Amino acid sequence: MAAIFCHFSSLQSSDATSLSSLSNFGIQSLRSSGVFTPSPITFPATRRRIACQTTSSVNGNANANQKDFLHISDFNKSTILNILDRAKEVKALIKSGERTYLPFKGKTMAMIFAKPSMRTRVSFETGFFLLGGHAIYLGPDDIQMGKREGTRDVARVLSRYNDIIMARVFAHQDILDLANYATVPVINGLTDYNHPCQIMADALTIIEHVGQLEGTKVVYIGDGNNIVHSWLLLASVIPFHFVCACPKGFEPDQETVKKVQHAGVGKIEITNDPKEAVRGADVVYSDVWASMGQKEEAAKRRQVFQGFQVDEELMKLAGRKAYFMHCLPAERGVEVTDGVVEAPNSIVFPQAENRMHAQNAIMLHVMGS
Repeated sequence: MAAIFCHFSSLQSSDATSLSSLSNFGIQSLRSSGVFTPSPITFPATRRRIACQTTSSVNGNANANQKDFLHISDFNKSTILNILDRAKEVKALIKSGERTYLPFKGKTMAMIFAKPSMRTRVSFETGFFLLGGHAIYLGPDDIQMGKREGTRDVARVLSRYNDIIMARVFAHQDILDLANYATVPVINGLTDYNHPCQIMADALTIIEHVGQLEGTKVVYIGDGNNIVHSWLLLASVIPFHFVCACPKGFEPDQETVKKVQHAGVGKIEITNDPKEAVRGADVVYSDVWASMGQKEEAAKRRQVFQGFQVDEELMKLAGRKAYFMHCLPAERGVEVTDGVVEAPNSIVFPQAENRMHAQNAIMLHVMGS
């Protein structure tokens, strides 16, 4: 696993983005019915930029006030929690059958997929449609970003056609370049370094089932990959206990771990002992051992990762109250048993559903709706 070294620098803006009230779109009726009680939300526009040293920096014409969603740690605690609150509100609105709240009416989103994905495509496209917008799918062969056409040119052209760009790519530098050159908001749908939309959905799911994220213990079992990096970055913003149990040599990026530990917000542990790690966990989390682009390593990884399968015995060590989560797709019988996925305390499918609701809130935030 190639190391990705990153550093943070503060970006300040004197502006604040206020979320408009949803009262004109059926919220009043939901409030009166007791579904939820929304309150006015103001998002401080304070951000931090993460720059990866694996590639050279890009000196483009980025708008300093542009609101992208590239890393969870680009935002402060109140902003992240407000986005999650907004996700709960809009989720309740959609599930109520209300279809007059259309903040994206007349807007289009370009969705760049260097990596295919069922959940990312369907959740973004459906969510954008339900809120009135139109999403355009651009698959791996449609634009061949960085090969047939440079990333900076793609960013500037798509910005002239669309109101927002979502990209699911391999190299993290690609998402940084897109955001640097685009004049519309850019959302990170996944890179080899991180997966912020997934972890926002995970946080929403934990809040719904555990009751809160702060103070919980989340234990990840498996490869120290992009999912782990996003959990670490969330722990630099919100105080909770995150443990990554992985085989030796498959730990997450050391520089990211150091930065998060230095932030002193959440409690971070990296261990090679999954049985000890899960004790007292509120959530046990797993992911495939070989991600897309690593399939040639799958056989070798299965040998190295022996003892890191989440099975019924491991869940017993975690305790009766522990939930199981997986970002999917799952290789049942490999990193997790079929019985654990189908157990009553598995919240894998509510977690998958929440991709759409969390992403709706993210899009509302970056588009100022």
